[in-house]
Amino acid sequence: MKIKSQYVCQSCGTISVKWLGRCNDCGAWNSFVEEKIQPTNATTKKSHASVREEFRESRHAVKLSHAIEQSPNIRPRNSTGLIELDRVLGGGMMKDGFVLLGGDPGIGKSTLLLQVASGFTNRDEGSVLYVSGEESLEQIRNRAERLGVGNRDRIYLAAETQLEIVFELVKEIKPSVLVVDSLQTFSTGHVESAPGTVSQVREVTSRLMMLAKSAGIAVWLVGHVTKEGSIAGPKIVEHLVDTVLYFEGDSGQSMRMIRAVKNRFGNTNELGVFDMTPEGLMDVTNPSALFLSERQEALPGTAITSLLEGTRPLLVELQALTVPSAFASPKRTSVGLDPQKLALITAIIEKYARTSLIQLDLYFNVAGGLRVAEPSADLAAAAAILSAAQETALPSSTCFLGELGLTGEVRKISQLEVRLEEAKKLGFETVVVPASQIDRAKKVKGLIYIPIAQVRELNSLFSSSGRSKPAITQAAKTSSQKMPRDLSS
Repeated sequence: MKIKSQYVCQSCGTISVKWLGRCNDCGAWNSFVEEKIQPTNATTKKSHASVREEFRESRHAVKLSHAIEQSPNIRPRNSTGLIELDRVLGGGMMKDGFVLLGGDPGIGKSTLLLQVASGFTNRDEGSVLYVSGEESLEQIRNRAERLGVGNRDRIYLAAETQLEIVFELVKEIKPSVLVVDSLQTFSTGHVESAPGTVSQVREVTSRLMMLAKSAGIAVWLVGHVTKEGSIAGPKIVEHLVDTVLYFEGDSGQSMRMIRAVKNRFGNTNELGVFDMTPEGLMDVTNPSALFLSERQEALPGTAITSLLEGTRPLLVELQALTVPSAFASPKRTSVGLDPQKLALITAIIEKYARTSLIQLDLYFNVAGGLRVAEPSADLAAAAAILSAAQETALPSSTCFLGELGLTGEVRKISQLEVRLEEAKKLGFETVVVPASQIDRAKKVKGLIYIPIAQVRELNSLFSSSGRSKPAITQAAKTSSQKMPRDLSS
């Protein structure tokens, strides 16, 4: 019998009957690998059914009314032992949750999962099975000793890459939590291809998903990321899991951030912040204070804004630097802000704020390693650029909130009150807000508000005498005189 084969793109999973140098769907070069076609026969169906039959807790359908009567309250969650991670998950991990964790090599994924194993066993009577396909038992043991992992009698370690062996261990140990590190190193005998290929990744993920739902086990799956920052493998992996987490951070800094981009049991885009120490990851319950901790006296080119990461407001510092350009086309370099967004804000400033930047190189940075995606930071970015261009420092107690339109107007932003409360909590006194939202802003007492409707009005907040004190201070005083007494500070 002739064995048929096909070519599969290892970036997106596109199937072709012949080898292609470039994928027509995702554009990746040299990504097609020959794989044997797996017939849809009884063997393939048995590989899926066997997982359901071996681990299924119940084989009967249940009426919705009966299910509600049996479980009238919200499904219970188990704490991971990390406050920030519980926040990102929506309150803790579900009993049968399937979580995919991605991050750059060396960022601390294995450290995070060992701490999850320790934290879970500290608060629950169940056990944890940690299976690594990349590290030896000696490496895991050394890391566990460094982190001071407790309850070692209920944490089981295994160094395996064959999924069938992992299932045998699950039947023997009956853990409450299974950690698989990492997806690309595991394979199953039901697919005749190398570990890490699209067929193996898809099959391994599918069988682990059946295990989680049939046996009621919380499964944590570690995935590699591509150079573009997305999780390697076909997109079906992210569709199968309940939660997709990205572990981010600069290897040269101690701060780490974990972000949920998909969560069936909680809010998406929630952000958890950690501090990486020799003893492991420590929760940062007040990230705004951390991001502003190194801020000293007011300097030209800096402005503060309030971002929303999920339901959490964060105060961050935006930094701009302008220097005379030696080229006909000035440089525009951005870290933490989309370069196209920076180009738009620069164009708006030149057009409507009457400030020429054509002979200046512009360097923009978001302090703390955050990435700014929401438009509420537009006004603060423009203020930082104008402050750098005019070499005038803004008062350190001022915060800027507002979106910029292409016609120069300052537009409304969402959840203004939440952002203002965070600014007030951290000691800010003056807030520049969109004029259309001044009535909403006044609901938060104890702050001085400066409403502006056009970006050109930012110029009136600066002094024209070099590095002298900016006119925003006088503007704040004037604005406070027009407001009720309880709004001035």
